[in-house]
Amino acid sequence: MRVALCQIEVGDDPAANLKTMLDAIAAAGDADLAVFPEAAQIRFGNDLAAAAEPLDGPFTTALAQAAREHGTAVIAGMFEPADDGRVHNTVVAIDTDGTLAGSYRKIHLFDAFGFAESDAMAPGTEPLVVELAGARVGLITCYDIRFPELARVLVDRGAEMLVVTAAWAQGPFKEEHWVTLVRARAIENTCWTLAADKAPDTTRPPAGGRTGVGRSLAVDPMGAVQADLGPAPAVRVVDVDLARTAEVRAVLPSLRHRRPDLLG
Repeated sequence: MRVALCQIEVGDDPAANLKTMLDAIAAAGDADLAVFPEAAQIRFGNDLAAAAEPLDGPFTTALAQAAREHGTAVIAGMFEPADDGRVHNTVVAIDTDGTLAGSYRKIHLFDAFGFAESDAMAPGTEPLVVELAGARVGLITCYDIRFPELARVLVDRGAEMLVVTAAWAQGPFKEEHWVTLVRARAIENTCWTLAADKAPDTTRPPAGGRTGVGRSLAVDPMGAVQADLGPAPAVRVVDVDLARTAEVRAVLPSLRHRRPDLLG
């Protein structure tokens, strides 16, 4: 399976962001799956309620058309209206034929490091595993990655790999946290973990909440980093050998060694 990590710049104009995404899908060539960051539709700090769209809106429709045209499944972050006037921080998963395979609403909201995501966003309630390009993919959004129980639920539900979309907040030690957590989820679940962060904000004052550290990663089931995109915008296609998961689990059967009788 060939997966394109699309570490794009995300700005304040949804139309410009969508064009950047469509160009990245084209640049991914024969990739089976293109993974974009959280909030790829519009940068945090804008009026998210005004930008939010239903799942059949123009943003998802354009991505679905591109998926069909290129035969590339797409995972990307957007904002969806919530019933209480807030928005959902949503990831859409579109298969290679342009059908919406599923959508995941971020469960863990980022009320930390001076941010209060829950002021504008309503949490999701259901983990999601979707089938894309013939693989079962578990979806994780940004702050979710600090909660290993979510990744474990996804693997228990049959996820063959984990995909993380993020607009990781900048700050002291934050880049270290990002790399460590992505590798940890791969190691403890002995499965591929593909993580796409946005390219770093440089134009917004730090007090306004800069997001993105870059460092989009492809980590194999043994925890070896197969791709690290660094800080600059980039599209990198990575070969993901799903058979590697079975090989690692044969020598490191930690999932079978769990003790739910003692630890739940």
